[in-house]
Amino acid sequence: MSKVQASASSALHDVLRDGMVLAVGGFGLSGIPADLIDAVRASGVKDLTVVSNNMGVDGKGLGVLLEAGQVRKVIASYVGENKLFAEQFLAGVLEVEFSPQGTLAERLRAGGAGIPAFYTKTGVGTLIAEGKPLADFDGETYLQERGIVADVALVKAWRADTLGNLEYRFTARNFNPVVATAGIVTIAEAEVIVEPGDIDPNHVITPGVYVQRLIQASARVKDIEQRTVRSRPVLASL
Repeated sequence: MSKVQASASSALHDVLRDGMVLAVGGFGLSGIPADLIDAVRASGVKDLTVVSNNMGVDGKGLGVLLEAGQVRKVIASYVGENKLFAEQFLAGVLEVEFSPQGTLAERLRAGGAGIPAFYTKTGVGTLIAEGKPLADFDGETYLQERGIVADVALVKAWRADTLGNLEYRFTARNFNPVVATAGIVTIAEAEVIVEPGDIDPNHVITPGVYVQRLIQASARVKDIEQRTVRSRPVLASL
């Protein structure tokens, strides 16, 4: 049965609620489900706990939810591109839980796999370890981290079929696959939607069993956080 919904708002209308945990794929502005993020903003839902690698930039990506005052807590590994984030954090408006990037990815993967907790050496002896259980294995100390399960997960794919099988492209893949598995309800937006069988099974990265709803992504400019270029030497004429 087709999982395609008419719009982002219709895909989200009955699953959003105040105080929920929302996991969002992407890395900066690469591979973010922009249409779904905009629909969350338009819904007015508030007191969100947002789990994502970062919170986008001011005015773009997840930054729009910060602007609207809809976020209560953020679980992320990097937030350095967002001035409003820093202002809200320093003002005590926003609660922040920093998680090392690899640990965050594994917490999402574990949540999707039904693993409630795991141990890692990352963070032992640092502020990250405060209040968390420690255990020794083979003479080394490890830190317990909890898996993350989100009420709703939002992801962006390059191509999908109507059954929700997802294919990503290049670096836009980033956190999307682990976020997709971690949601009780997962909603994807895709640039291209095809019929079942049109995607080579070897190219499916997120199987449709993880995806409950799907929307067609709107055409939009793909923003770049920081465009960095270098000068090229002028080649002498031969």
